[in-house]
Amino acid sequence: MNRAFNRKKEKSWMHTPEALAKHYIAYNAKFLGNTEVEAPKGTEVVKDAVRKLKFQRHIKKSEGQKTPKVELQISIYGVKILDPKTKDVQHNCQLHRISFCADDKTDKRIFTFICKDSESNKHLCYVFDSEKCAEEITLTIGQAFDLAYKKFLESGGKDVETRKQIGSLQKRIQELETENSELKQQLQDLEQQLMMAHVPATGSVSVQAQSTDVFDMVPFSPGTVLVPTQASNGCPVPPTALPPNIGKDLFGAEPFDPFTCGSADFPPDIQSKLDEMQEGFKMGLTLEGAVFSPDPLDGRC
Repeated sequence: MNRAFNRKKEKSWMHTPEALAKHYIAYNAKFLGNTEVEAPKGTEVVKDAVRKLKFQRHIKKSEGQKTPKVELQISIYGVKILDPKTKDVQHNCQLHRISFCADDKTDKRIFTFICKDSESNKHLCYVFDSEKCAEEITLTIGQAFDLAYKKFLESGGKDVETRKQIGSLQKRIQELETENSELKQQLQDLEQQLMMAHVPATGSVSVQAQSTDVFDMVPFSPGTVLVPTQASNGCPVPPTALPPNIGKDLFGAEPFDPFTCGSADFPPDIQSKLDEMQEGFKMGLTLEGAVFSPDPLDGRC
C-alpha cells in the first residue's frame, strides 16, 4: 500500500501545471460518437459503449461515410471537442461532470470518458480513436483532474462555484455562436435569392413589343397575325388578328357586288334591271356633285 502510494506521489506528469491551468493541451483524434450509459463509471460499462459505437462506425463506413476528425482541448476546466478547421465547439464537457476516463487495453487506439450531460442529466460515454496518443490523452485528462482537485483544496471549495459560473457562461457563448452562424447562413441564402431574382433565366424567350403609330395603333400588315402589345401610354392594346382570307366573307364565299358582275352572270331581265340601277346610281352621284359645286359667276354654292 505504502509503496504504491509512494510511486503515485513520485510520478511525474507529462505537462506543466501552468499549461493546463492557464491554457490547454490540444490533441487530434477521430470521434466515434457518444452514447448513453446506465452507470457513471465502470470498465464493463465502457466496453459495451465501445462495442456499440464501433459497430455503428462499420455500418457508416460501408455506406461510404468517414469517421469525423476532432480537436480535443484539455484543461483543468474540462474537455472541449471542436471542429479542427472551423474551431466550432461541438461539445463542452466540464471537468467536474466527468466521472470516468480510460483507454482500451485490448485496442490501444481507443480511449473514452463518461460525462453527465448538463441538460438531460444523462451519463454519456464519449469514444475516440487515436493511432498514437490514446494513452497520452488519458493521462493528460488524469493530470487535469489532479490539478483541479489541488486547486479545490486550496480555495476551500469556492472554486467549484466559480467553475460552474464559467461553465454556464461558456455554454451561453456557444449558443450565441451557433445562433450567429445560423443568421449568417440565412443572410447568405437571402442574398443568393436576390441575385437569382435579378438575373434572367437562361434560354428564356423575350417578346419584343411592336412599334405603334401616333394613335397607339399597330401598323396594318395584311397576311400577318397581330400579337398583344403594350402601348406607349401604358394601356394594353387588345390582340387582333386579320382574317386568313380577306377576300371572303364569314361563310367562306366571295362577297357579292352587283355592279361588278358581268352580263353573263344573270338572266337578261335581271341584268337589265341591274343596269338601270347602276345608271340611276351614277346619275345621282352626278346631280349630287352639281348641287355642291361652286358657281364661279356669282360666288354662291
